[in-house]
Parts: sequence; structure tokens; C-alpha cells
Amino acid sequence: MISCELKQQLLTLYPYRTELHAHTHPASSCSQITPEMMASTYIELGYDALVLTNHFIHGPKDKHEYVSRYIEDYENTVAAANGSLRVILGAEIRFTENCNDYLIYGIDREILLDIYDLLPYGLENFRKQFSNPSMLLLQAHPMRDGMTAVDPQLLDGIEVFNLHPGHNSRVALTAKLAKRNNKEIVIAGSDFHHPHHDHEGLAAMLTKQCPETSHDVANLLRAGDYLLEVSQQHLILP
Repeated sequence: MISCELKQQLLTLYPYRTELHAHTHPASSCSQITPEMMASTYIELGYDALVLTNHFIHGPKDKHEYVSRYIEDYENTVAAANGSLRVILGAEIRFTENCNDYLIYGIDREILLDIYDLLPYGLENFRKQFSNPSMLLLQAHPMRDGMTAVDPQLLDGIEVFNLHPGHNSRVALTAKLAKRNNKEIVIAGSDFHHPHHDHEGLAAMLTKQCPETSHDVANLLRAGDYLLEVSQQHLILP
């Protein structure tokens, strides 16, 4: 009974629910979720905000056209939400040096254009060359098959709880990794890609204020005043 009361107190104190990791099609070719489906799904689940973290990779394409098409999914999701869900711009970037993925918060269109030019040169070079104090870079699912260990000093944090059911993200080992590397910024994400797999809304960041922009998300994570939630029932103190 005491634990139930404490849980309710925490939910009252941190009432705003934000998804930190989700993908729409066509910006993410691996996703089967349209902007309209994404908006309606998270509105129905009662979320207050959602960060679109579509895949952002380098290739033989004009960067302005690529970023415009990337932003189009975000804008279409904003329009579909029609004010009932705060849709926020994020990204899941990949450098050409390996298959690691990194979640980026605190960005806008101009920052994406700058990031695109640096993707061929690796994470270490990116951290040396790109300076933006409002941005956060967290390694996504670092213990998943195919991931490469990186210098923890190059990371602002780690996605400890990646809840995509189609991958073994080894969340316990990832939590251990975050602790060993003294990473205070840890997050949970549904990594939502597919309908009919029952993995929409498996994770959330709970906050006292609802984030309105990508920079708000970065600031909330940096401040550390948030909770993590799994399956809309289990609370985690990060």
C-alpha cells in the first residue's frame, strides 16, 4: 500500500509523459509508421509529447534536399497531431565509421545541416569539430549486436532501456555500462517502428513540465529532474 501511494505521488509530481525514441516512414526506411499513425497512436496512449528520432545518415545526396525530406516527416506529424500532442524534432545519427547509433536532442534544421557534413568523419572528430552547448548526444542501445565500444568521454549519456522487441538490447548490461562510466543522463525509449507488434509506448520520460522544443528535452535531461517509465506502469529512478 505504501509503494502504491508513493507511486501515485511521483506520478502526480511528474505528470507529463514523453516518448524519446520513435521512427516514421519515409524518413526512416525501416519504419512502417506514417506520421498520421504516429500521431494518432501516441494521442490515444495519452502521451503529452513525442520526439521523432528518425535515422539520419550520410549518402550520395544533396544535403539540403535530404534535410528537407527529413524535416517533412516531422512537419507532417506535427500537422497530424493538430495540437493534441507536442511533436519534437530529434534524430538518430550514424557515422560512416561503424554501425553505432546516437540519439541527438537539442537540434533544429540548421544543426542537422551541420551534422550531415561531419557524418563521414567519425564520432571523435564530430565531438572535436562540432560545438553546440544546448545539444545532447547519447549512444542508443550500445550493447546490441553489431555495436562498437566508444570512449565514454565522447558521450553525454546512454539509452539504457531500449525496448524494441525485435532486438536484444541487453538492458541490464547497458545499465551496468552506464554506471561504470558514470553516465548520469540515462534514458528509455520504445524505438517504435512497426504496427501490430505491441511496442508502441513501451517507454517514457516523465517530467514536471511538458517539453515544447528539442532544446527543452535536452535541458530536462541535463537537469536530471525526470523519471523513466516502462509499459506505463513501472517507474525507474535514473
